[in-house]
Amino acid sequence: MTCRVLYGELTAAERPDALSLGRALTGAVYEGLSLEREIVATQAQGLGDTVLIEGAGSDLDGLAVCHCGAGSEAGEDVCFVKFGAVRPGPDAGDRFERLLNACEQLATEKGLGQLDAGVNLARQDAYQRMADRGFRTWLQGVTMHRPNAPGYSHPDAYVIDDWR
Repeated sequence: MTCRVLYGELTAAERPDALSLGRALTGAVYEGLSLEREIVATQAQGLGDTVLIEGAGSDLDGLAVCHCGAGSEAGEDVCFVKFGAVRPGPDAGDRFERLLNACEQLATEKGLGQLDAGVNLARQDAYQRMADRGFRTWLQGVTMHRPNAPGYSHPDAYVIDDWR
């Protein structure tokens, strides 16, 4: 079993490697996708933290940029997953479950009563796994990609995102 690490708990010397691993993970989900600026900004502005799920060896299995509580996009008593993703491939669904567990753990540790996370319905298994955990729709939206490409909204992607 691998463990959860919070970006905010890493030393200054460890953070560049974590950002590099995160960039590799998100790049595997969608070429060129990087959450480095969001991870650093969330930490620097005290908006929350980023959950990192360690994988076998030196790989990163998942990450989630979370805003926590008042003063952040989450709002009072909420842990909001601004963006989360797991490494694609075999067992991605299991990695996604571990990421959701880690986000729930963060919300509990911060004393927050609600976890908010969004998923595109094209990611059918990810959506079903969240629904099975009790997540419910409270906001619906439409995403469009140019030139009518799926981006990372396809059944094999286990991504949590917010398009507000």
